[in-house]
Amino acid sequence: MSANRPAAVVVLAAGEGTRMKSKTPKVLHEIAGRSLVGHVVSAARELEPEHLVVVVGHAREQVKGHLDAHYAGTRTAVQEEQNGTGHAVRMALEELGEAPDGTVVVVCGDTPLLSGETLRALADTHAADGNAVTVLTAEVPDSTGYGRIVRDAGGAVTEIVEHKDASVEQLAIREINSGVFAFDGKLLAEAIGQLRTDNSQGEEYLTDVLSILRGAGHRVGASVAGDHREILGINNRVQLAEARGLLNQRLLERAMMAGVTVVDPASVLVDVTVTFEADAVILPGTQLHGATHIAEDAVVGPNTRLTDVTVGRGARVDNSVAFSASVGEGASVGPYAYLRPGTNLGKKSKAGTYVEMKNATIGEGTKVPHLSYVGDATIGEYSNIGAASVFVNYDGEAKHHTTIGSHCRTGSDNMFVAPITIGDGAYTAAGSVITKDVPAGSLAVARGQQRNIEGWVARKRPGSAAAQAAQAAQAAAGESAGES
Repeated sequence: MSANRPAAVVVLAAGEGTRMKSKTPKVLHEIAGRSLVGHVVSAARELEPEHLVVVVGHAREQVKGHLDAHYAGTRTAVQEEQNGTGHAVRMALEELGEAPDGTVVVVCGDTPLLSGETLRALADTHAADGNAVTVLTAEVPDSTGYGRIVRDAGGAVTEIVEHKDASVEQLAIREINSGVFAFDGKLLAEAIGQLRTDNSQGEEYLTDVLSILRGAGHRVGASVAGDHREILGINNRVQLAEARGLLNQRLLERAMMAGVTVVDPASVLVDVTVTFEADAVILPGTQLHGATHIAEDAVVGPNTRLTDVTVGRGARVDNSVAFSASVGEGASVGPYAYLRPGTNLGKKSKAGTYVEMKNATIGEGTKVPHLSYVGDATIGEYSNIGAASVFVNYDGEAKHHTTIGSHCRTGSDNMFVAPITIGDGAYTAAGSVITKDVPAGSLAVARGQQRNIEGWVARKRPGSAAAQAAQAAQAAAGESAGES
């Protein structure tokens, strides 16, 4: 635990976000597998604060429900009316019940690129410099529209000047305010009580706390973010997409630096919860979501989408889609396979071209090569399922299970009508509809005897192209027989 552990982190997430033009609250929009507020809460948790309070307002029940479901232990404070950032912090302090004794970090709930490392640097700078307030700032290429940071000769922050109020000299300043602060908790509580609403918006501004504390003789300092992009806030869908791209780039660079090969980072998407082992290979057009894990020497892609999937060492997943599935060591999937929840492929097994599986356990070395559906089934080791096979698991009301043993060979175009069991070493003939259990070592044949009805086409489809072709073939056969 850090010696500079904050007394509290306050996340401001009460705004409506009208520019998103969405029925979803702005802070619940997602990038890289987490909501915007979820990214901020995750970064804040890296500080191990004594208290973590999220201020909610617009769609409060929805936001609170999301936090309760995914970030247990997070407290919420309600801002009934959006009366400014200062008022929002006031609501958070009231939720805490008393002025925090220690550092209070205030962050915005729409800054998903903000890292725990940057927040830690802010808290450390705040403690080391003995500031009453420390502002997180950033040096940006273009500071148009941002509040400028004005410092004195000693480096202390004297004021934050909004763009519209800046002088010509101040407009040239590239250091800007991020809206993220570290406060002395006791001093913050005192200053919050002095905020006024005599401004154009009629709101309580948190930035006014800086001038209040500086006027009382306290020092205001700054901590400069290493990457200015971390402080980017999200206000519309364009910025949401831009942040997604930046975060994706960060995640892939981290993976590549850890030994993962990403052939074309521009075409690969990953969530923050995806994990890799060194020497995994990710091919173009791949999307990895949720709690997906790619093991050593596995090759995933191209054009593959995995969600909550574990891919074992040396496995191959090609042009396929999978959800909540497990691909064993050295197994092969695709191309064009679909693994649905509950699918578990054993070591060196195969789910081949145009194969769909659901709630299926496939044993080591077993192959389902192509054009088949395997649902609600258990297949043993080193069996082979013929092409165009269907595990008929649904009777219209309930699902039923099929069990196929080890070292079985089932023919092409088989229907396995569950519930049935096929014993170890058994065979089934091509074109069979298997409705009864097959004993170990047996051959099951379940198909009608072929019967040819001579002249049917000529009688039933006279004058058709088929009838004409048949007549010509028969005539040719007759001539051939005459010649012989």
